[in-house]
Amino acid sequence: MCGKFTAQATWRQVVDFSAPLAAGIRESVVYRPMMMVPVIVHDREAGRRRVVPMRWGFPHRGNPNRPDPIHARAETIDEKPTFKAAFENGQRGIVAVQTFNSGKDLPSGKVEQWVVDPADNQAHGIAFVWRRFEIEGQPAPLLACAMVTVPPNGLIRSITDRMPAVLEAPDWPVWLGETAASPAEAKAVLKVPAGTDWRMAPEKQPSQPSFL
Repeated sequence: MCGKFTAQATWRQVVDFSAPLAAGIRESVVYRPMMMVPVIVHDREAGRRRVVPMRWGFPHRGNPNRPDPIHARAETIDEKPTFKAAFENGQRGIVAVQTFNSGKDLPSGKVEQWVVDPADNQAHGIAFVWRRFEIEGQPAPLLACAMVTVPPNGLIRSITDRMPAVLEAPDWPVWLGETAASPAEAKAVLKVPAGTDWRMAPEKQPSQPSFL
């Protein structure tokens, strides 16, 4: 399951990813659960897209500082009470990523992190669903999001049974609610990507300092 992804720092305020990324040095940002992530949403009143910071992970019922859940299964997103209303009301967003991680369970009980890189010089949009939460003692509502997942493609199937729902570029308007698509049509864009040209490798661990 994905618990980390990277994006470019400049994407925090960019909402149109139809063109290849500009060449040159780019600053990568790593996002994990509980962090504020830049979610692209459709502003119905303004009639345009905008980027809204949201916490990755809905608040746990007993402890709002604990992220649970952080994922929503595409197959049941229109059935589970946690996601159903938000999904059907168009509270759907996209986070543009450069790479994302998938975890492989090891016999030891540990999880080995693998980095999936489409390696095509494009921004790839992962589907999210979001909600607004009123939390006692907090001065303002919390905007929180959960990543939508689908069964793995052929590449990722070797390490895990789920992967992020990576949207094809023509499906962004449908998922965001920019078109008159029904909830059923929005759910239909949550497909298993082919990803035949993607790259995947174990995440490199930072080298440990040596002491003399």
